[in-house]
Amino acid sequence: CNDAGVKLMTGLQRRFDPNFRRVKQAIEDKEVGETIMIKLCSRDPSPPPFEYVKGGGGIFADMAVHDLDMSRFLAGSDPIDILAVGSCHIDKSIEVLDGSEKYDTASCIVRYPGGVQAMVDVCRQSSYGYDQRAEVLGDSGMIATDNVYPNTAKIYRNEFTGNADMPYDFFLSRYTEAYVSETIAFCESLVNDTPVPCTGQDGLAALIMALAADKSAAENRWVSFSEVVQSVYCSDPLHCEIIPMDVFPSGFVPTADPRDLLTPDVDQVKEAVAGGSPSKK
Repeated sequence: CNDAGVKLMTGLQRRFDPNFRRVKQAIEDKEVGETIMIKLCSRDPSPPPFEYVKGGGGIFADMAVHDLDMSRFLAGSDPIDILAVGSCHIDKSIEVLDGSEKYDTASCIVRYPGGVQAMVDVCRQSSYGYDQRAEVLGDSGMIATDNVYPNTAKIYRNEFTGNADMPYDFFLSRYTEAYVSETIAFCESLVNDTPVPCTGQDGLAALIMALAADKSAAENRWVSFSEVVQSVYCSDPLHCEIIPMDVFPSGFVPTADPRDLLTPDVDQVKEAVAGGSPSKK
């Protein structure tokens, strides 16, 4: 898209969910002070079929990637390193798969500049419905989201007090408003020729975070995100691959900055034409 001069927007829909956006607003407005800790959980109502998990890239790439991106979105900066672990508790049939595809449960700790910590936990089954929550602890308060329910009705009985119905049980119903807002934002960017709110660079950063988590779980150690970026070899802007550090092609110089893997996007090119050099946003 960058080479063709076409706008590209990555569909990380949680950035457009009103609950998560309210948390982001609280951080930006310092309503809870300076951020100390970020917590995110993502738990599906039931596990996907074996055929979906096989070849899907593993739990960090096909599930936790959204939570990892949200941690970066809320932190407002690029992460430093990650420690991840995984296990299988729900669907034992996937234990024969490779890498993190054999996990249905996983957790991560991500370190950000300034000592900010982010903790993510994911599980492919939640008996009480689709569980998507966020919490941010600041030095003067805390803000947290709850799950989204089909209605606000509550039942009060001598043996039970609580919501009359379970949380939404599917991501399309849970994030309906987010998908609408995301589509509107992209259309407005096209019509008004303004920068997209979620760029290809954001998508690349989320993928790098997922790959680093996968590597961390496999090798049982902290993995820096720059380590993953340095292992990416691009023969040209359209053909990139991850290769072992000891088999780099002759003359190849690794980069620690994922922005160096991308050509300037259409909005950066326009900025340069307007009077400045392409910036790396």
